[in-house]
Amino acid sequence: MRSILIKAAVVLLIVILAIVGVIAWAQYSNTSDLPLDATTGKDPKLVEASPQWIPSVKLVKTVGWAQGEAPTPAQGLAVNRFAEGLDHPRTMLTLPNGDVLVALTNAPADNRPRGFTGMVMGWMFSQVGADVPSPDKIVLLRDADGDGKAEQRFDFRTDGMHSPSGMAYRDGKLYIANHDAVFEFAFQPGETQLVGKPLRKMMDLPAGGNHWMRNLLLSDDGEHLYVAVGSSSNIADNGMEAEAGRAQIWEIDVATARRRPFAAGMRNPNGLGWNPSTGELWATVQERDMLGPDLVPDYLTNVPVGAQYGWPWIYWKTTFDDRVQWPMETYMLEYTRKPEYAMGAHAAVLGMVFARGGNIMGDKFANGAFVARHGSWNRRPAVGYDVVFVPFDDHGNPKNVKPVPVLTGFLKDASHTHGRPTWLAFDKTGSLLVSDDTAGTIWRVNAPGAKPSADIKPVVAAHMEPLKELKDPTVPGAETGTVAGFHKEPDKILP
Repeated sequence: MRSILIKAAVVLLIVILAIVGVIAWAQYSNTSDLPLDATTGKDPKLVEASPQWIPSVKLVKTVGWAQGEAPTPAQGLAVNRFAEGLDHPRTMLTLPNGDVLVALTNAPADNRPRGFTGMVMGWMFSQVGADVPSPDKIVLLRDADGDGKAEQRFDFRTDGMHSPSGMAYRDGKLYIANHDAVFEFAFQPGETQLVGKPLRKMMDLPAGGNHWMRNLLLSDDGEHLYVAVGSSSNIADNGMEAEAGRAQIWEIDVATARRRPFAAGMRNPNGLGWNPSTGELWATVQERDMLGPDLVPDYLTNVPVGAQYGWPWIYWKTTFDDRVQWPMETYMLEYTRKPEYAMGAHAAVLGMVFARGGNIMGDKFANGAFVARHGSWNRRPAVGYDVVFVPFDDHGNPKNVKPVPVLTGFLKDASHTHGRPTWLAFDKTGSLLVSDDTAGTIWRVNAPGAKPSADIKPVVAAHMEPLKELKDPTVPGAETGTVAGFHKEPDKILP
């Protein structure tokens, strides 16, 4: 009996030492040699992949903000607390009357994997303040006196909310995305509660998963609703069947609720917005993990209809992820798109809004996209934990520069953070609102004294004239329609 107890104790000790070893390796190995900026911009550095069975981890614990403390705004900007004391605020929507809806939300219950993996994930979430149960509530904030602080707060909707995130409004209809479905409600701005049952369910969505947020965006004409759905796992770890309907953006016809996949191959698309210069859909996307601290850069990109960005097989247009063994579509490398702009490896991009006319952020931030980087959990040193600005040119493209800091100072030191910037919206004055989920705060940023910015001029390009005859540019006279001495009538074709 004694020998059995000794053997059991030895086995238990080995298990404990193995767990301690895994945690120690995860937290203290594989430090990055590159600054974050090396993996940002139009031409990020892509290092050699270093696949990991156990992810390297650098957890920064949330300590909150003391009274009088605030993030650090860029020169010329100021920041104040628009609202505080909120329970895990994430997404925001500013209504036409200036009221601000805020989803108090987190991952669905029982959303983690079972067994040892789930236990480790739970421990990690607890360290960074992300283990709180989902409040499953939307609140309405109102700054009635216009002083830049929301002095009124209402419980807008709790019934039927299950990890709500995406919100969109137009013409008396409010759309809300839970983690598993999109609903349409009747609503008029000015009301402080959303009552009654949904008018209809617009679409069932794949439930939960590692990436459970579901952002919404309406087209400018209100005819289509776009839904961003992230992958269930890192690289289709449980097979492609488990990723059905995920890692893509859906388009819903508002009138009929018919839907189609709009774009695919995006591991975790989040922030959605319309480029005011070109009218294109753009998105922020979180890329894959466990290839080392400097792979793969998250990105900001345009999303044409039918676009494919390669997940899980390919990243950054040309690089195969050798860990993925599932069959790939034929010739996929030929039509996989390269992202437009890298936001940094493991920075965890989330909310994004384009600067538009009427913003009071100053001339430096008049044309481009604001992006919230929620912050890394598996890179040493920690990166992200800020709001940055990507300047655009007059043609609606990102400039070849690094992201410009807008709001920093969320990281207190190497192991602690005050909070984590999550989502972005503009308030009725044109100031930028930033939700800080783990600190329960909404920050408001603007340039004091700045005049409202001018409207972004749309890019108007001439269309190519239809070709009415074959022309050989190597033959003299081809540009005039006369080829090799033959003159053809406008609507005829060379034999």
